[in-house]
Amino acid sequence: MIHEGNRGAVRDNKNAGRFELAIDGGIAFANYRTAGDRVIITHTETPPALRGRGIASELVKGALGLIRADGRKVVAGCSFVVDYLDQHPEYADMAG
Repeated sequence: MIHEGNRGAVRDNKNAGRFELAIDGGIAFANYRTAGDRVIITHTETPPALRGRGIASELVKGALGLIRADGRKVVAGCSFVVDYLDQHPEYADMAG
Protein backbone atom coordinates (compact mmCIF):
# COMPACT_ATOMS: atom_id res chain seq x y z
CA MET A 1 0.00 0.00 0.00
CA ILE A 2 1.22 3.50 -0.86
CA HIS A 3 0.30 6.98 0.38
CA GLU A 4 1.22 9.87 -1.93
CA GLY A 5 2.51 12.97 -0.18
CA ASN A 6 4.04 16.26 -1.27
CA ARG A 7 7.54 14.79 -1.63
CA GLY A 8 6.76 11.30 -2.84
CA ALA A 9 5.14 8.07 -1.89
CA VAL A 10 5.24 6.61 1.60
CA ARG A 11 5.04 2.85 1.32
CA ASP A 12 4.46 0.12 3.83
CA ASN A 13 7.34 -2.34 3.60
CA LYS A 14 5.60 -5.11 5.53
CA ASN A 15 8.54 -7.52 5.14
CA ALA A 16 10.86 -5.07 6.90
CA GLY A 17 8.20 -3.83 9.35
CA ARG A 18 8.62 -0.20 8.40
CA PHE A 19 7.10 2.68 6.49
CA GLU A 20 9.50 4.19 3.96
CA LEU A 21 9.85 7.45 2.06
CA ALA A 22 12.53 7.44 -0.64
CA ILE A 23 13.80 10.91 -1.52
CA ASP A 24 16.97 12.33 -3.06
CA GLY A 25 18.78 8.98 -2.99
CA GLY A 26 18.02 8.29 0.68
CA ILE A 27 15.28 6.54 2.61
CA ALA A 28 13.58 7.91 5.69
CA PHE A 29 11.80 5.18 7.62
CA ALA A 30 9.58 4.49 10.59
CA ASN A 31 9.90 1.05 12.17
CA TYR A 32 6.73 -0.49 13.53
CA ARG A 33 5.21 -3.60 14.98
CA THR A 34 1.59 -4.59 15.17
CA ALA A 35 -0.55 -5.72 18.08
CA GLY A 36 -4.08 -6.60 17.03
CA ASP A 37 -5.57 -3.55 15.31
CA ARG A 38 -2.78 -1.27 16.57
CA VAL A 39 0.36 -0.18 14.76
CA ILE A 40 3.11 0.75 17.20
CA ILE A 41 5.66 3.07 15.59
CA THR A 42 8.84 2.38 17.53
CA HIS A 43 11.50 4.46 15.77
CA THR A 44 11.78 7.04 13.00
CA GLU A 45 14.97 7.88 11.18
CA THR A 46 15.94 10.31 8.45
CA PRO A 47 19.37 10.12 6.81
CA PRO A 48 21.61 12.97 8.06
CA ALA A 49 21.82 14.57 4.60
CA LEU A 50 18.02 14.90 4.48
CA ARG A 51 17.38 16.27 7.97
CA GLY A 52 15.87 19.69 8.60
CA ARG A 53 13.62 19.59 5.53
CA GLY A 54 10.38 18.26 7.03
CA ILE A 55 10.89 14.81 5.56
CA ALA A 56 10.24 12.96 8.83
CA SER A 57 6.94 14.82 9.19
CA GLU A 58 5.97 13.85 5.65
CA LEU A 59 6.89 10.25 6.44
CA VAL A 60 4.78 10.16 9.60
CA LYS A 61 1.86 11.87 7.84
CA GLY A 62 1.99 9.24 5.10
CA ALA A 63 2.28 6.41 7.62
CA LEU A 64 -0.75 7.72 9.49
CA GLY A 65 -2.66 7.89 6.21
CA LEU A 66 -1.88 4.25 5.51
CA ILE A 67 -2.79 3.21 9.05
CA ARG A 68 -6.08 5.12 8.84
CA ALA A 69 -6.90 3.58 5.45
CA ASP A 70 -6.51 0.14 7.05
CA GLY A 71 -8.93 1.13 9.83
CA ARG A 72 -6.28 0.65 12.50
CA LYS A 73 -5.07 2.71 15.46
CA VAL A 74 -1.59 4.07 16.09
CA VAL A 75 0.53 3.92 19.21
CA ALA A 76 3.40 6.40 19.38
CA GLY A 77 6.42 4.48 20.59
CA CYS A 78 8.98 7.14 19.71
CA SER A 79 9.25 10.77 20.73
CA PHE A 80 8.99 12.15 17.19
CA VAL A 81 5.61 10.50 16.64
CA VAL A 82 4.43 11.63 20.10
CA ASP A 83 5.31 15.23 19.17
CA TYR A 84 3.74 14.91 15.71
CA LEU A 85 0.46 13.66 17.16
CA ASP A 86 0.49 16.46 19.76
CA GLN A 87 0.87 19.04 16.98
CA HIS A 88 -1.75 17.47 14.67
CA PRO A 89 -5.05 16.99 16.51
CA GLU A 90 -6.68 15.80 13.28
CA TYR A 91 -5.17 12.38 14.10
CA ALA A 92 -6.52 12.23 17.68
CA ASP A 93 -9.17 9.69 16.63
CA MET A 94 -6.40 7.26 15.69
CA ALA A 95 -4.63 7.18 19.04
CA GLY A 96 -4.81 3.72 20.46
